[in-house]
Amino acid sequence: MQPAAVLKGINAQRHEGSDRHDRDSESGQQMNITYIGHATLLIEIGGRRILTDPNFDSRLGRFLRRVSEPGMLVEQLPRLDALLLTHAHADHLSFSTLNLLPRDVPLFAPPSVARWLSRLGYRQAVPLAPEENVRLGEVTLFAAKARHAGARYGVDRWRADTNMYLLDSPEHTAFFAGDTALTPTSHRLVEQVLHEESRSLDVALLPIGHAPLWKRSLFRRGHLTAEDALSLYGRLRARWFIPYHWGTFDHVTSGAHDAIAHLRSLLTQYERREGVRILEPGERWVKE
Repeated sequence: MQPAAVLKGINAQRHEGSDRHDRDSESGQQMNITYIGHATLLIEIGGRRILTDPNFDSRLGRFLRRVSEPGMLVEQLPRLDALLLTHAHADHLSFSTLNLLPRDVPLFAPPSVARWLSRLGYRQAVPLAPEENVRLGEVTLFAAKARHAGARYGVDRWRADTNMYLLDSPEHTAFFAGDTALTPTSHRLVEQVLHEESRSLDVALLPIGHAPLWKRSLFRRGHLTAEDALSLYGRLRARWFIPYHWGTFDHVTSGAHDAIAHLRSLLTQYERREGVRILEPGERWVKE
C-alpha cells in the first residue's frame, strides 16, 4: 500500500448540491466529508462516494424530533458507490430513507443485519464481518467489531452485530466508528492496517454523546462521551477529528446540542484542538 500523501490544504464550505462534487473528488486527488446529520456523512475518497448510516427522517419514533434539517436533501446526493451501515438501531437505520435510495448501490452491513435486510427485500445488502475487507475501486473497506448493544429489546439478538469501518485509499484514510464504547481495542483496526505499516490516519469520524450524571456509567458501556472521543482520537493518532451524532435529534435525557457544547468547552484546554473540525449540517470538509 502506498503512503499517505502530504497535506496541501484544508477548508470547510457549505454544500450547494451535487454540482459541488468536482473532478478532484472523482479522481481521488482530494477527500471530501459532508456532515448531513446524526451519523449520516457523505465521504468522498479515492474516487468513490460513500454514505454512512443514512437517516433523513424528521423524527425518531413518535416523540424525538429532528431539530435541524438534513445538510443535504436526498435528491441532492451525488451518484453513490456504497452505503455503510454500522448497526440496526433506528437512528442509524432508517427504512424510509433506504426506500428513497437506489437499490443498485451495495449496502455493507454486519452479517446478521445484512441477512435480515435481505429477507426484508433489500437485496443490495452485503454482509461484511469484523476482520473482513472488500475493494471499492481504489478504496479498501475494512470492518471491525464495535462495542455497542445492537440488540435493544431482548428478543432481537438476531440483529445484534455492530461494526466500525476503515476506508483506505492510496491517497487518504478515514475511520468511521458508528456507535461504540471506548475499549482497550477500539483503535486496533487502525493500528493493524496503518500504524504497523508506518502509515497514519488522516481523519477520525467519531460519535459524541451526552448523558446526565446518573446515567453516564451505563451510557459509556456502548457510547463515547466527548472525553472518550478525544481519548480515542489520540489513540488513533489521527491528524483530524470530526465529531458527529450531535445537533440532529433530541433524546430522552439530553438535548441535541448538549454533546457538542460539552466538547467545545473541553477544547478550550485541549492541546490538539486545531485538529478538531466541527461541521454544521451541510458543511463540507476538504483534504487535498
